[in-house]
Order: sequence, then structure tokens, then C-alpha cells
Amino acid sequence: MRKSSPTSARLARLARLGLAASLLVACCLTACSDSNSPTEPEGHTRSYRMGFSGIPPRADVDLLLAAIDMWSTRADAAIMSYEAPWDSLLAGVPLVGYVQRHQLSLAEYYRAKGHEIWVYLDPANGLNRAGESTALVNAGRSITEPAIQAMYLRYATVVDSLVQPEHFGVALETNLIRGVAPANLYAAIRQVANDTATAIRARDAKVRLSVSVQVDYAWGRLGNAAGQGIDQDFADFPFVDELGLSSYPYLAGFDVPEEIPDDYYSGLLEGHEIQVAVTEGGWPSNTQTEWSSSEEEQRRYLVRQAQLLEKIQAIGVFQLTFTDLDLAAISPPPPATLSYFAHLGLVDVDLNPKLALAAWDSTFAQRLE
Repeated sequence: MRKSSPTSARLARLARLGLAASLLVACCLTACSDSNSPTEPEGHTRSYRMGFSGIPPRADVDLLLAAIDMWSTRADAAIMSYEAPWDSLLAGVPLVGYVQRHQLSLAEYYRAKGHEIWVYLDPANGLNRAGESTALVNAGRSITEPAIQAMYLRYATVVDSLVQPEHFGVALETNLIRGVAPANLYAAIRQVANDTATAIRARDAKVRLSVSVQVDYAWGRLGNAAGQGIDQDFADFPFVDELGLSSYPYLAGFDVPEEIPDDYYSGLLEGHEIQVAVTEGGWPSNTQTEWSSSEEEQRRYLVRQAQLLEKIQAIGVFQLTFTDLDLAAISPPPPATLSYFAHLGLVDVDLNPKLALAAWDSTFAQRLE
């Protein structure tokens, strides 16, 4: 474990002053116990690391740090999952300094807490898989341009070189992009992901490379007529050492967590020997949406997901949002689709625990194999 020096600690705090806002932007683009030491259930183990990302409920650095400190006691990994910072890249911001201020400072903060680092970098639009990043569109540019692909590749290799994550995803929800985006956009994502993986591997023999796939879409449950599995993803991204899974079953028509089939994860992996992590997902707790969920349903979802993870001997599971999102405090107003993900936190916007936190803690208390 690397410890932060006084200099890096100061850099980290300065970077996080901007990070509280930038993580919210990145998110727009993509009776319980609060015990710090939950009792380990005797005889139970888990194969997977557990963690969160640093997305805060609103742009408040003190709240951001408080949230990270709160979830760090119930995590052994941290994920940095975000869209490429196209505005900064297009503006020609020096990459080394940018990554030092933003990604490296945060990674050092996580490592000082003993967390393994996962980076999942998104070249596409996290909330609209049919289209391009909003920043690229606003600038009149496209990931289909070789120059933009080269920009992504350079940024990704700098992140890997400086942050040195144990795991690096170079594209997210690739099967969903293939299914809903124009063919030339998917072809560009496939090209830049493969080129970036090759460039990273040439410099770093240790990092575990991956992409993620959208589980609900793979089963044909997100409006697509029929599930097509993920075999094509293995063919299109042959470099993967491991696979990320994205799943939001409440969007896929499941009324309660117990309806999720036993093979919801494992069935997609038949014929493929590969390690798997859930790199994003969740179940909401609020009752004021079309899904009519509750805190109790959210708690049961974490119990159900632990069963699915055990079946595939997963190596990781991440909630991107530890807290709910305070949509009213985000300026400018975020896309309406962000409301679908605003109540996935295990605590509310003021860090008050929800029922699901106890379920997470119970699983985390199991010994990591």
C-alpha cells in the first residue's frame, strides 16, 4: 500500500475542491447499522472485492470527503468510472498535470485507505448509448475521427502510467452501444478500445484490461426484441483479461429482486472462462417513481445480488453511488435520465443510512478469499 506524502495530500485536497463538481458532471455523463466493524458471519467467505466511486450527492467538498471516509470502512476497492474529460482534452490541457491533479490525487487517497484501484474510462456517452459524448457534440467533434481517438488513447495511457490501477476498463456497455448506436459509432468505439488496450499493454504488463457489457440488454429486457448475449463482445474485444457487468434490473422489468433468475449473470458467461466483476448497477429505494420501490426492496436486492455473485465467483462488485444524488442542487440541471439513478445510494443525500447499508455491511464482513 502506498501512503500519501504531505505534498500529495495537499495536492489531493486541492484537486478534490474541483472534484466534487466534476464527479457530478461525470455522473450526468454516465433499521440499520452504521458500524465500522460489522461482525463477520462465521463460516462465510466472499470471492470478490467490494467498493464504491467518489461521486458525491452534490458539489460540496466536505460532504464528498465525509462520504468517502464513511464508505471506506466498508470497502476494499475503489472504482474511478467516468467519461473521458473531453473539454479539457480538446482545450489542450497538459495531460500529466491534469491526471496528477484529478485522478492520481484521488487514487492516492484511496490507496492510503488500503483500496485496490479500478479505472473504467468511457469514450462514449454514459447516459445515452445511442449517441456521442455531449462535450464532443458541443465542440462539433466525434470519436469517429482518428485525431479524437488518438486523444483518448494518449489520455488513457497517461492515466495508466501515473495511477497504475490494478484494473483498467477501456470501454463501457459495449453490447448496448452496438445495439442502439449507429454502426460507424460502434465501429469507432471498438477501434479506439482495441488500440488503447494495445497501447496500455505495451507499457504495462500487470494491469488487468477489460470492457463492460450491459446485462439487462444482453437478455433482451431493455426494449430490444431479443437478447443477443455477449459472444460478439468477446470477438470484438479479444484483449479482455476480465469482464465488467452493468445491471439495473428495476429498469429491466423485474418488480422485485427475487424475480431475477439464478443464471442472470452466469448464463451470459457459458462457454467463456473469464473473471467477472459487477462494475455498476443497483436498485432504487424511493417510492415516488414508476418503479414503486422501497428501502426494503433495495436491501433485498443486495442480498439477491450476493447470491448471483457467489454463483460466478465474481472478483468485484461496485456501487457507483454510495449516496443518493441531490438533483435539485446540481447546476446546470442534469439530464432527466439521471433521475433513474438518483436513489441508488446506500445512504441518503445527507449520509443518513438506509436499510440496504446493513445488507452491504453483512456481506462485507465475510472474509475475502
